[in-house]
Amino acid sequence: MGVSASGKSTVGARLAQRLGVPFLEGDDLHPAANRAKMASGHPLDDADRKPWLAAFAQWIRTAAAGGRGGVATCSALKREYRDQLRRTGADLWFVYLALDRAVAAERIARRKGHFMPPRLLDSQYEVLDPLQAQEPGVTIDGSGDPEQVLAAALRAVTGPDR
Repeated sequence: MGVSASGKSTVGARLAQRLGVPFLEGDDLHPAANRAKMASGHPLDDADRKPWLAAFAQWIRTAAAGGRGGVATCSALKREYRDQLRRTGADLWFVYLALDRAVAAERIARRKGHFMPPRLLDSQYEVLDPLQAQEPGVTIDGSGDPEQVLAAALRAVTGPDR
């Protein structure tokens, strides 16, 4: 989880590969209307996210039922979204890639071909509820090299606390 450009897709895909589990890029579940709305510079609201969250929750249920689990990426900016995903009954554990706003802005400005425009970054920080101590998961500094962030995520998800 984390804001746009925090490294979720890069780290998530590599983490899934290392763990030998299925991977889901959560953005792939957004309907075309959501992508178009974001691309036009308008943040999604809770009504826009409702069908996306339902599809995401279904993927989690399916992955959990398969017995191998999986790695899925999404912003999960609000605690209420994370709570909804935890209600799937799966053993969810969040890896929050925390990122300073300035670093995120620099990264997002360099991206090419992504539907998320730089001007929406502020709206993400405005609604961000960072992972809380009582939530299952870990907060990792997402500003490092992707391999360093991956190593920290791998240690966290395979460590004794997991």
